Amino acid sequence: MPDSTVWEMVRERSGCLHCGGGFILDGFPRTLAQAESLKKFMDAEGLDLTAVVNYELPIQEIVARLNGRRTCQKCKAVFHVTERPPRVADSCDHCDGNLLQREDDRPESIKVRLQAYDRSTAPLIEFYRGLGLLVRVSASGTPVDICQITLTDLASKRAEQLARRSAA
Repeated sequence: MPDSTVWEMVRERSGCLHCGGGFILDGFPRTLAQAESLKKFMDAEGLDLTAVVNYELPIQEIVARLNGRRTCQKCKAVFHVTERPPRVADSCDHCDGNLLQREDDRPESIKVRLQAYDRSTAPLIEFYRGLGLLVRVSASGTPVDICQITLTDLASKRAEQLARRSAA
């Protein structure tokens, strides 16, 4: 999807960026141009980012996670052949629908996705590191563990920012 289309979708929801409880942008920005547009927009709106989370995982683990993922054809529930298998092979625990591997979770598609990541998304790491906003989180472990680490790291980043502001 072109940057301009994605950006317009975000701008349509710009009121959400003023939410008192904060906001999370998942999967956006994906390109340097999107990140620069977001920064300009937030500067104009008087908004600050607390952090940008980069989940890190070795490539072989990324491939294993994606290649093992299965999605229910009916209710879209997600399973994993080894990490979260259904009770009955190839059958959804919730609705008995067929479990399928998405086309973009096949090894040949994963390779293309990782190449696209390297080309388009990886430069964002340097962009946000340069702004002092990057929070690196290991994506190894259970979802609960990863969530707890993320929340702890975000709270630390926020405390660091507040301390800098009060010292200034």
